[in-house]
Amino acid sequence: MAHLHGPSSILLSLLVITLSLMSGKEVVASRHLLEEPTLPKVPELPKPELPTLPKVELPPLPHIPTIPEPKLPTLPKPELPTVPQVPALEKPELLPLPKLETPKLPELPPLPKLTLPTFPTLPKDIPFPSLSPPHSTTTP
Repeated sequence: MAHLHGPSSILLSLLVITLSLMSGKEVVASRHLLEEPTLPKVPELPKPELPTLPKVELPPLPHIPTIPEPKLPTLPKPELPTVPQVPALEKPELLPLPKLETPKLPELPPLPKLTLPTFPTLPKDIPFPSLSPPHSTTTP
């Protein structure tokens, strides 16, 4: 079993040393970024120009002849016959309606006055039991 721990511990120590050396280089390499805050210069590029396109000439639109509006014949205005007058009808007289007598409603006997039941009340001097255990006066 001791034989297996030997190479793995060597590999682990080499890995730790390698990683520590790599991280040290990054710190040293990134120091110049803090010392020189200048930005790199971007070269100015010429503005691109689009080539001019030739002007396209469209053929003229075909001429459509206009159609004259058709004339409608004028019709004579028809004369309507007059409506004959109907004689007014006489209103018939309505007979007076007899007055109806409504029957008298029966009287109800007076209801007895009800009394509300009284609820028993608890006396005010009731001792409440305590929830703590009783004190013992005897000693074991």
